Amino acid sequence: MKDSTSLSALIVDDEPPARRRLRKLLSPYVSEGRIRIVGEAGDGVEALDLLESEGVDVLFLDIQMPELSGFELLDRLDASRRPTVIFTTAYNSYALQAFEANAIDYLLKPISKERLAESIQRAHRLVHGAENRGLNDERLGKLLDYIDARRPGDENRSASKDHVRQLSVPYSDRIILVPVDRIISAEIEEGITRVFALEKGDSSGSPRLRRHVVNYTLDQLESMLPSDRFMRVHRSAIVHLDEIKELIPWFSGRYKLLLTGEHEVIASRERSKQLKETLMI
Repeated sequence: MKDSTSLSALIVDDEPPARRRLRKLLSPYVSEGRIRIVGEAGDGVEALDLLESEGVDVLFLDIQMPELSGFELLDRLDASRRPTVIFTTAYNSYALQAFEANAIDYLLKPISKERLAESIQRAHRLVHGAENRGLNDERLGKLLDYIDARRPGDENRSASKDHVRQLSVPYSDRIILVPVDRIISAEIEEGITRVFALEKGDSSGSPRLRRHVVNYTLDQLESMLPSDRFMRVHRSAIVHLDEIKELIPWFSGRYKLLLTGEHEVIASRERSKQLKETLMI
């Protein structure tokens, strides 16, 4: 029996051949009126822009992408606007076990017609209320917590008592010294570590935020920065506690942190709990 309600869908994958194949596999559902493809995105940043401007029921989401991974994209989505997610992945077995344990739907590349049909049927049930959407959101939150907890080196790292007062940052033909007190956050994307720091602004005296690429890992920075002022709030982010201006509730128990300079960082669910305890909220 054909579904009478069409689902709007966005395809997100950094490989054009993979997007073309998925669109081809979806073409029968488009012809039947069950799926309406509203667009495609080649990375997480492009997808985030599309999702903020376009209402989408179903997100076919790759995991390993430049700029923002599939998991990082989900961390940044407002729960009220987050679509039903179907991962399309070539991820290894440990991640697939996590998906299965938390009942998150995924399509293992190369995608088969049979598995696609099951995923679309489930998406219809979720969107139209035949399955518990709140329970699905909770399971997705657990999956993201699982990924957050797997940052390398955490179990072997011991905290250093020798904290630095400033960081040395190579810039062109010289080295810039960035005082620790001016650091807002340190973040890693695609293996590149960036430090966001305040510097003196224009004649009005307003400080501005500057981004520096540094030669440290986030684990190294975590051991170098004072633990009473800096906190690892995500596997890919450290923030200066004194520079947190607002905590905005996010989905599945997470918080979006608004920092000085209007900079935003998403905290994982477990770290959000620790953050509330640390700030005595």
